[in-house]
Amino acid sequence: MGTAERYHATYSISWERIHQDCKILAARLHQMGTWSRIVGVARGGLIPASIIARELNIRMMDTICVSSYSVRTQGEANILKEIRSEDGGKDWLIIDDLVDTGKTAQIVRKILPNAYFATVYSKPEGRPFVDTYIMEVTQDTWILFPWDAEYTYSKPLVEG
Repeated sequence: MGTAERYHATYSISWERIHQDCKILAARLHQMGTWSRIVGVARGGLIPASIIARELNIRMMDTICVSSYSVRTQGEANILKEIRSEDGGKDWLIIDDLVDTGKTAQIVRKILPNAYFATVYSKPEGRPFVDTYIMEVTQDTWILFPWDAEYTYSKPLVEG
């Protein structure tokens, strides 16, 4: 399915909004117990993982690197950097920015089956593959994160 058929809406997230939503997620995770490590799913989960690690005062951080997106299209997921745990990630948090179709989440879950998987945003197809999230958007919405966008001059409707 091409980009035009897959996405019918764009939802822009500001830096302030992602920070606020990550803090809300951190508060929820704090109520659940103590976590020994955070694993950010690179690249999108790295900024949320850092914010949550700061809020929860977790110093042990790692990454798992999975590639599946290429400018508004989703392809096959490839593991670029793995992570290992003797106990499957018990007391670990996996953090990602978004669960879309769940392909990436399924791969990460196989590697760390005992970790708790949290995302900031979720889409319906991916929701069953994570333990918690803050906000859900429709499957046909492209979320534009602030690290994927830049501010540019906007030409006025009528120039004088």
